[in-house]
Amino acid sequence: MPIKHQLDVALGERSYPIYIGRDLLGQTQLIRQHIHGSSALVVSNTTVAPLYLARIQQSLASCEIRHDELILEDGEQYKTLAATESIIDLLLRKRHDRRSTIIALGGGVVGDVAGFAASIYQRGVNFIQVPTTLLSQVDSSVGGKTGVNHPLGKNMIGAFYQPQCVIADIGSFDTLPARELAAGLAEVIKYGLIYDADFFGWLEQHIDGLLAGDSELLAQAVLISCQIKARVVEQDERESGLRAILNLGHTFGHAIEAVMGYGNWLHGEAVAAGMMMAIDLSIRHGWIDEQLRARSSALLQRAALPTAPPVEMTPQQFLEAMAIDKKNVGGRIKLVLLRELGSACITDEYDHDKLLQTLAA
Repeated sequence: MPIKHQLDVALGERSYPIYIGRDLLGQTQLIRQHIHGSSALVVSNTTVAPLYLARIQQSLASCEIRHDELILEDGEQYKTLAATESIIDLLLRKRHDRRSTIIALGGGVVGDVAGFAASIYQRGVNFIQVPTTLLSQVDSSVGGKTGVNHPLGKNMIGAFYQPQCVIADIGSFDTLPARELAAGLAEVIKYGLIYDADFFGWLEQHIDGLLAGDSELLAQAVLISCQIKARVVEQDERESGLRAILNLGHTFGHAIEAVMGYGNWLHGEAVAAGMMMAIDLSIRHGWIDEQLRARSSALLQRAALPTAPPVEMTPQQFLEAMAIDKKNVGGRIKLVLLRELGSACITDEYDHDKLLQTLAA
């Protein structure tokens, strides 16, 4: 399985391809065609670099691309301005110019930090996403969101900045811990809930095979997830409206991450619990029924994901953390809720008392 699937994110002059397959990291020309200068910086982390950095280095060397490497610490807690600054420092010390390309090799943290550095270095240099986790392949590597966290809020510092391409090598899942694979499935399940009821049904049929690492199923799940995200991003690149539906469960989930400490709950785990909270609030408004709650809870549990937030978090902690969110306008917390399976809305016209009931429950 070299390139099994290819799709394009159609954004005019910012359009780019997503390649999905196995053993793509070793295909020299695949990455070479998206490097327009003669130098590159590969940004990875302490977990991924020992596994896959050599393949990227070999590809770059074979096509005579001068390259440097920067290895970040692994974990959401390192998605900071300090990490971005370390990338900028190396680019300057090694005299990388505007035609240099930054290659993000790793999960969502690496992609977000490296992409943000690319967006601001000399007012913007090219970058390539090489996501190595399921979560990053189906979510953070696609759509051009880059950025870092602030102690008071997740992803509050960043930029919209599209990559030259996304190289999604399914083979990297061979070394992915089971907990990380499950966390990625939370974002996959999200696409079914917000956009595609048939895909949700497909996931119910195949969740066991996905957890077992079936390459064909995983490639199909990545493809459909990326297709859905591409369609949404093409309609709303800068999240002025529709794109916000991709944040189902994220307002609750980001609050969990912030209060519990970044890294203690994986992003996908927090989103899974957050989606169930959004479902609960949607039920309280009479928009969906208990059957969808039961199906969603059962699917998340089969995927080894939490279906409830930390018991120690209070409603007040949720409200304070949720008040710091990019979607909020005029002090009103905006939430992504479900109207039915496969259809979501973003609204601040919910009953605040019902939100309090959800948080208390």
